[in-house]
Amino acid sequence: MKYFENYPPVTEQKQGHQLGEEPYIHSSCIVKDSSLGPWTALGAGTWLVESTFGDYSYTAGNVQIIYSEIGKYCSIANSVRINPGNHPQWRVTQHHMTYRRAHYGLGEDDQEFFQWRRDHKCTIGHDVWIGHGAVIMPGVNIGTGAIIGSGAIVTKDVGPYEIAVGVAAKVIKKRFDDATIEKLLASEWWNWDRETLEQNFNDLLNLEVFIDKYC
Repeated sequence: MKYFENYPPVTEQKQGHQLGEEPYIHSSCIVKDSSLGPWTALGAGTWLVESTFGDYSYTAGNVQIIYSEIGKYCSIANSVRINPGNHPQWRVTQHHMTYRRAHYGLGEDDQEFFQWRRDHKCTIGHDVWIGHGAVIMPGVNIGTGAIIGSGAIVTKDVGPYEIAVGVAAKVIKKRFDDATIEKLLASEWWNWDRETLEQNFNDLLNLEVFIDKYC
C-alpha cells in the first residue's frame, strides 16, 4: 500500500480561519435574505435562506436551513436539514409544478404557498446541539440547551435541555434536573457581551461553580 500524507499535495501551509465580529462564510455557501451574528461560521455547502443565525453558532457543512430562527451558540453537525421542503398534500397533485409554475410555463409562482411555508418556521433556542444528519421538520421549536441525536427526524417540539433521538424523535431524558435547568435558563449567560465572556469563560466549564456564582 502507498501512504499519503496529504492529497492533493500541500504546497504551502494553510492557516485555519479565525473567527471574529465578521461572520465566516465558506465560499461554497448560499446565503439569501438572512442575518448572521458575530463569531458565527457557515461550513462548506451550507444554505441559509430567509433565516437568522445567532452569535457564535456554526454549521459543520452541507447544512440546509430555511425559514428558521437559530439561537446563539448552536452547534449544527454535517448534513442537517432545518425546515426542509414541504408539498401541498391537499391538492390533486403535490408536485412542485403547482407552486413553482414559472419553471413549467404554467404562469407565475404560487406566492401564497411560499408564505404558508414561511408561516411554519422552525425556532431553535440557544446552545442547542443538532447531530449529524438530523432533520427538523417545519414548525418545530427546540428549546435552549437541547440535544438532537444523529439521524433524528424531529416532528414535535423539544423542550429546554431535553435530549431527543430516533425516527420519529422522542425525548429520552433531560440533561439536568428541573431546578438546575430553571437556574441555567434564568442566567441567560448566552447574552453575555464579549468582555464578560472572556472574563468568566472558565466558569462555563464547571456546572457547580457556575450555579454557585451566577444563580
